Amino acid sequence: MKEKTQMFEDLIKEIERLNGQSVSVPIDSDEKGYTDKQCPSEECEFIFKVNEEDWKNIFKDEAVWCPLCRHEAPADQWFTIEQVEHAKAEAFAVVQGKVHNALKSDAQKFNRKQLKNSFISMSMEVKGGFHRTYTIPAQAAELMQLEIQCEKCNARFAVIGSAYFCPACGHNSVTQTFSDSLRKIKAKKDGIDIVRKALIESIGKDEAELTCRSLRETCISDGVVAFQKYCEGMYEGFGKIPFNAFQRLEQGSQLWSIAVQKGYNDWLSDEALAKLNILYQKRHLLSHNEGIVDSQYINKSGDTAYKEGQRIVITDKDIDSLVSSLEKLSNGIKSVCSNV
Repeated sequence: MKEKTQMFEDLIKEIERLNGQSVSVPIDSDEKGYTDKQCPSEECEFIFKVNEEDWKNIFKDEAVWCPLCRHEAPADQWFTIEQVEHAKAEAFAVVQGKVHNALKSDAQKFNRKQLKNSFISMSMEVKGGFHRTYTIPAQAAELMQLEIQCEKCNARFAVIGSAYFCPACGHNSVTQTFSDSLRKIKAKKDGIDIVRKALIESIGKDEAELTCRSLRETCISDGVVAFQKYCEGMYEGFGKIPFNAFQRLEQGSQLWSIAVQKGYNDWLSDEALAKLNILYQKRHLLSHNEGIVDSQYINKSGDTAYKEGQRIVITDKDIDSLVSSLEKLSNGIKSVCSNV
């Protein structure tokens, strides 16, 4: 028994050292200094990046928030699936390497002790050279174009698509959310032709046209709702807001005039404001009357291009005009609110 123990002396020592020992696997940051994170919620699993220095200095161990769904979990639960799989593979490789190398060392020692002129000779062979016992860092994923800095805690993070919450403090940025909403409207409009071609090939022209018309019409509704939420968020602290007041241009403008002494006509020309009013009224028709023109629409919009009973049409120019006007209004509101 003693001879067997001596034969595998290095292996036994290595196994004893490995008992309870952890293997640390580094995680590389990308060229901009961001490391990859992933929401631990199985229903989300949103992948994003955080600035490595901010992760050390701003983020807290007890809570991190998902930028997309605001799931909250301790900081040690935000490794990506790829990072976890890489860490498992690296830990196994390190343990395997240490065991292999210990056996290799034992074999060399055993073979050196054998007598060359002995009637019976024995040797021990462990195939392969010495294996690595160090870990290879998990590589960073490709760069993400949308980089954001939280207006509340200054933490920097990056996403693909949209982000609604700061992962460091959970703050929901009104301005960031509105900006993301306008980007999505532009992306939806710009992608309609691509969607149409794909749908024609898969389900036919009729269904493709219906889907693309619906996509274009939802851009108007999305813009109105996004601006409403933006105004409600920016108006906090100025007073009580009547129900859905910011869905109505005239009432919304009056509220801002009382709060900051500037209304929509201070940020938009009469022509742009009149066009925006038509688009708001078109949105109302789409939401409440299937887009069919009635006398109320004509009276409130001043739009003489339609008669009662017709159905309105939403064009790319309508969407561009809506986004442009809402951007100007939001910039004006942001400017005066920052000085209050």
